[in-house]
Amino acid sequence: MHLQQHALVSWLIAEAGPGTMARRDRALVLLAGLAPDLDALTLLFGVEAYQKWHHLVLHNVAGAAGTVLVCAAFAGQRPAVALLAAAAFHAHLVCDLLGSGGPDGSIWPIPYFAPFHMREYSYGGQWGLGSWQNVAIMVALVAAAVHLAKRRGRSIVEAISPRADAAVVAVFRRRWPL
Repeated sequence: MHLQQHALVSWLIAEAGPGTMARRDRALVLLAGLAPDLDALTLLFGVEAYQKWHHLVLHNVAGAAGTVLVCAAFAGQRPAVALLAAAAFHAHLVCDLLGSGGPDGSIWPIPYFAPFHMREYSYGGQWGLGSWQNVAIMVALVAAAVHLAKRRGRSIVEAISPRADAAVVAVFRRRWPL
């Protein structure tokens, strides 16, 4: 799936946490859901490097453990953030298994137990990045995010700027009153 979808899924997972979770803790959960795609930076070394290393470096149990430990280390509510960060990380992997196919029908496998075991997991029904399924999921994610933002008074934008977040929420509430 696309980075924007991973971000919204992760933010919705963060919003499922305790109502007392601080902004920083929600941002850490959001980052945990985006962390697997840091291995996409291999594109800086060319398409061949990207095709070899994307999904291999961080889309695995070692990446999950490292991400959860880092997030928990910086969290205020460590147990909640660790649990939600693990959920967001693994939701990213599930989303990739379902909807990250190439336009030519190629499938991106997940080497979940790398570097300990190199077996790759894949889903034969994986749909492409530009598929109607991904579009429908994106529409549903945006609708859920807008609904939550109106109800709770915060949106995914809070991870970047509380001031900008307040402006976004105000627009949502004016445009679509509760």
